[in-house]
Amino acid sequence: MDQFNRLVSEQMATMEKLLYLQTELERCQQIEEELKSLQNATELDSIQNDIQLMKKELKEIQLIFEKQTDEVINSYREMNLTASM
Repeated sequence: MDQFNRLVSEQMATMEKLLYLQTELERCQQIEEELKSLQNATELDSIQNDIQLMKKELKEIQLIFEKQTDEVINSYREMNLTASM
């Protein structure tokens, strides 16, 4: 049960990171659109770089989250299997 709780806690922390990054990505994309409309090339390049970095980090966190989900499911199955014996 301790392992299951630890895995769920880790997954919740990952979910918080994921949600934060998604919000930041959306905010930066909004800024990108505003800068495009103002045609400010210097700031536009900077925000586009930020967006690419966040997209990469978001993808990495999504992979971690998927792995954690598998671990939670396996831990839960093991916990139930042990309890039924």
